[in-house]
Amino acid sequence: MEKLGQNYKVISCGDIQSLGRVVLHDTLALTGAEVSVNELPAGVSVPFVHTHKNNEEIYVVLSGKGFLFIDGDEFEIKEGDAFRIDPKGERCIKAGDTSSLRFICVQAKANTLEGFTETDGLPAASKPSWL
Repeated sequence: MEKLGQNYKVISCGDIQSLGRVVLHDTLALTGAEVSVNELPAGVSVPFVHTHKNNEEIYVVLSGKGFLFIDGDEFEIKEGDAFRIDPKGERCIKAGDTSSLRFICVQAKANTLEGFTETDGLPAASKPSWL
């Protein structure tokens, strides 16, 4: 499925369970964030420790268990965990030895959020069929 309107774009990523990694920046023409859906097979790690120049990263673990290395600390992460890492945080993620690790990662420029749902959202006059 793909739908394109003046103020939106909707795509189907397909069978997200079998794709491994899906990066949505180009596909959705994102202008303020990078979003990726990722899966590390059991026992597999991102092969490097990294930081960012400007972007913080927000992770939401969708399924599985694994480990997060951040600034020299190592601890377990699991389904339902969410965490933010500052651009300068030295990070690496690994799936557990017996469990794959599926997560969403959102990158956005740190310290640029000027509003959020309660302060940036505006009610609109239009209504969907279910309201």
